[in-house]
Amino acid sequence: MTEKSLVFVYGTLKRDFGNHHLLNGSKFIGKALTKEKYALYVSGIPFVIENEPVSQIAGEVYKVDEKTFVRLDRLEGHPDWYCRKIVDVSVDGRDGDAAERKMEAWIYFFPRREGMLVESGIFK
Repeated sequence: MTEKSLVFVYGTLKRDFGNHHLLNGSKFIGKALTKEKYALYVSGIPFVIENEPVSQIAGEVYKVDEKTFVRLDRLEGHPDWYCRKIVDVSVDGRDGDAAERKMEAWIYFFPRREGMLVESGIFK
């Protein structure tokens, strides 16, 4: 991992959700979609399953430092509960820049189905 890395968040770490404070001091890159399709399940909290291609997952990308990754890994129970992997994402243009940007970012996957499938790929 480099000094600053990108993380794709799709659940309680997004803006206006309970765990977003863990990203304090991190730079918001933009709203994003995963390039590949995965499955989003919700059972109180959201879970993304890697090997079930249902829909692209909607989320946000942040540039984070190593200390923030330690906090995120602790929250997600990486690697024993959620497992962090790098995926391709497409980030919306912002500040008048309409061009999408393709980049790689870390995402937290869950190892098994749990809860209700959210076919849209959007956690609300």
